[in-house]
Amino acid sequence: MDDKALRARALAALALREHSRVELCRKLMRAVKRAAERAQETPADDAGPRVDRLLDALQAQGLLSEQRYMESRLRTRAPRLGARRLAAELSQQGLAPSGEAWEQVQATEAERAQALLTKRFGEPPPVDERDFARRVRFLVSRGFASDLALRLVKGTRR
Repeated sequence: MDDKALRARALAALALREHSRVELCRKLMRAVKRAAERAQETPADDAGPRVDRLLDALQAQGLLSEQRYMESRLRTRAPRLGARRLAAELSQQGLAPSGEAWEQVQATEAERAQALLTKRFGEPPPVDERDFARRVRFLVSRGFASDLALRLVKGTRR
């Protein structure tokens, strides 16, 4: 795959949504590998440095921004997930949560957890210990802190 095709593929991906550098690098390396397989060749050894140079150029032009990616990711995923899960997802992309969007996520943690709990289980309090545990597990599996989950579920209890 030549540099022009590689750049076109990167721009097409970025046109759809924001990507982290790690994610876009992975996609481009897969594309290079598939193109080599279709041509029945071995992937070129210079594919990694070529992709890195392209990503550096995209960042320099402002087309690839990890800060925009993080803000976009937090904006779309935060209503359904807790801060722990969001931080784990960002770290998989090589990013450390920071900035105003991250502070907003942390500040609204309890409200978002309560909204999810109400949406999933409604207003009635847990009917028994099994239902209580199920609600706590639900929140914890979404990445909310266990102490927050316990406090919220206990707050709905009779």
